Amino acid sequence: MTVAAFDWQILWQRIFHVDHAFFEALLATIYIAVIAQVLGVVLGLAAALMRVSRLRAFQLLSGIYVWIFRGTPVIVQIFFVYFGVNILFGITVIPNSLSLGAFTLSGAAFAGILALGINEGAYMREIIRAGIDSVDKGQLEAARSVGMTYGLAMRRVVLPQAARVIVPPLGNEFNNMLKTTSLLFFIGVVELWGNAEIGYSQTFKPVEYFFAVALWYLLLTTIWAFIQAHIERRLAVSDRDEDLPTFGERLRGAAFRGHD
Repeated sequence: MTVAAFDWQILWQRIFHVDHAFFEALLATIYIAVIAQVLGVVLGLAAALMRVSRLRAFQLLSGIYVWIFRGTPVIVQIFFVYFGVNILFGITVIPNSLSLGAFTLSGAAFAGILALGINEGAYMREIIRAGIDSVDKGQLEAARSVGMTYGLAMRRVVLPQAARVIVPPLGNEFNNMLKTTSLLFFIGVVELWGNAEIGYSQTFKPVEYFFAVALWYLLLTTIWAFIQAHIERRLAVSDRDEDLPTFGERLRGAAFRGHD
């Protein structure tokens, strides 16, 4: 069996001489991850507040949400949102394209963002709930005793303190989201992985293309690790800097990060 030689020129071009199609794929990976993560935080916050609500119906809905979206594979959720939502509701929830002024989002990208965001919300619920639980309940009671409503006390007293606990795992979740966007190629979204897959299918050079895309994912997650470290220190996650994870520990954690 003849073993093909590694083509270093392809690797060099994929890293240092990227074309317009690659640049669009890189942007797609970034904006999909950012929007889906923001959606996940919003949904997670709503689900966490429902979880700590005194109304049993809200607690039940929050539990069912987490049970479904943490208990099924994210790729199944992506396919269901893209192919099944319109059929299920009998209306066009996922359009062929979505025009946002000067920016047009494909239906596949829109479905992918929704699926990833909804899935992420189930994980963010537990992270935000843990952050809320870390704040002494006496502070909420004290805020209520001086006339604050429950919502106002949560916004001004509880959530700002809970943020110190929420931010580190939130950063890890976004790190994971950057990599999970690769699953959207299965519904036709051309992001980093999809661009590499297309290049490989045209040249039959899988090692060069996939090695290059791995380096790009590594670059994105490394940049985010620096940003996350800066955010954590600004929020004073700990009273002692040495209690914060080192940059090397953060990278190792990102390398082995995965959902349940």
